[in-house]
Amino acid sequence: MSEVAINQVGHLPSGPKRATLVTDATEALAWQLADGSGRVVATGTSEPRGTDVSCGQNVHTIDFGAHQQAGTGFTLSADGATSRPFAIGADLYRPLRADALKFFYCQRSGIEIRDDLRPGYGRPAGHLSDRDVPCAPDAGDYRLDVRGGWYDAGDQGKYVVNGGITVWQLLHAFEHRRGLDDLALDLPESGNGVPDLLNEVRWELDFLLRMQAPSGLVHHKMHDQQWTGLPTLPHLDPQPRVLRPVSTAATLNLAAVAAQGSRIYRKYDADYADRLLAAARTAYAAAGDHPIRYAPVEDTIGGGPYNDDDVRDEFYWAAAELFLTTGEQRYADAVLTSPLHTEDVFGSYALDWAATAAAARLSLALTPNELPELDAVRASVVAGADKYLAIQQAHPYAVAYAPPGNQWEWGSNSMVLNNLMVVAVAYDLTGETRYRDGALEGLDYLLGRNALNLSYVTGYGTDYAKNQHSRWYAHQIDPSLPHPPNGTLAGGPNSGLQDEVAQARLTGQVGQFCYVDDIHSWSTNELTINWNAPLAWLAAFAADLD
Repeated sequence: MSEVAINQVGHLPSGPKRATLVTDATEALAWQLADGSGRVVATGTSEPRGTDVSCGQNVHTIDFGAHQQAGTGFTLSADGATSRPFAIGADLYRPLRADALKFFYCQRSGIEIRDDLRPGYGRPAGHLSDRDVPCAPDAGDYRLDVRGGWYDAGDQGKYVVNGGITVWQLLHAFEHRRGLDDLALDLPESGNGVPDLLNEVRWELDFLLRMQAPSGLVHHKMHDQQWTGLPTLPHLDPQPRVLRPVSTAATLNLAAVAAQGSRIYRKYDADYADRLLAAARTAYAAAGDHPIRYAPVEDTIGGGPYNDDDVRDEFYWAAAELFLTTGEQRYADAVLTSPLHTEDVFGSYALDWAATAAAARLSLALTPNELPELDAVRASVVAGADKYLAIQQAHPYAVAYAPPGNQWEWGSNSMVLNNLMVVAVAYDLTGETRYRDGALEGLDYLLGRNALNLSYVTGYGTDYAKNQHSRWYAHQIDPSLPHPPNGTLAGGPNSGLQDEVAQARLTGQVGQFCYVDDIHSWSTNELTINWNAPLAWLAAFAADLD
């Protein structure tokens, strides 16, 4: 059986346009591009690529980039198969940019989600008791007001390290992408004189500030004492909430994003910028005094552990953001003497909540500063982009991700996006079209050009994921509840198959096929704030073009 896998949203007129043909044929095949009326507007022959190890399929590449006519309802046909319909147009990614960012309002804790702002998603405020949360017995003997913030994923936990990298990526987009300062996100705060994206991010930043303990260290997470079942809406959660112990990683996350936020919010609220910077300084000093307070791997009851016992990268990242905001020599010295400063920090995936050195490198490369040998910093980003671009160009589905041993990792879709972010930043630094095209083509995989012929973004494409693991977007279990909102990214293929549904349905599958759109498959199909953040960043990049 032949199939034509393509970006089901479409392509920019001047951007790359490729598809992947699954076929038994080993010789080049004829293809036809038809417009919305069925008229053939371009023809050519495919390029045989052999067997793709990431899925075990024999595949060809179809390149129709020469066709730049805008329109909707295009289809691509070859070997008796026809693709899903798609568009060619200059503004294709603007809706995705908005929806990927609107996702965060629906993740808010401690506030009513208004149905007039998100039709079909309204719900009462959840976890109002977070205003007065006790420490667990191993975490302290005090209580904190830790209201607000975003629910991390499909559960009602709130985690500083996942919140930190998410805030960083959204603020990085605001600082370096165009069109975000006046983007309307339909928030309760809209119209207050502050850009909507900064209004949304502040909801999480304020929570992160509240997680700072009297010692200056920051609690790693807070969540229910026991796991709740599916579905459980936040306002109906019966479980008591607890603060888990402080950690060095969480403390440095606050130091990094509070410093970053200070320079970005200063234009709009100087007092808030001062408060952020003070918290960042306090946190960085506290982490220096307590450099090995690690979150335990076994802390898995009621919430994920988010354990990390190597915080060299967090120290590097926090120092970089403090230097970029203050220009102070002590932070520059910390950056320059970090063992990571001259290392290649761009591994099989560039960054995530536990790997933040690349975040430091990307901030240093793009944010104006006077760090010595800045050219070397920027060259390292370009070298990282070259690595991911080479992986993408060798991959028949143009995936900028090649995990060791073809063992796809939890949240692989976010890893693809974070690698593409590095490629896009290389375009910012060099202006070379190959980086622009690489970042754009990389989005194809997420939007349907993959072995499953499935868009991993809810509401985008003809066939898309819509049963992501969530306790309140649980339509699959309870038809009175909604699917996730448009613009929600699914985690993606995960060779680990940690949940029972994945084990029952996917055992023996390879790479790209280790995914199922089922609400119970939390290891392949969860949604999280730190997976939607790179989607929003790349959508903003694409929306800047053409």
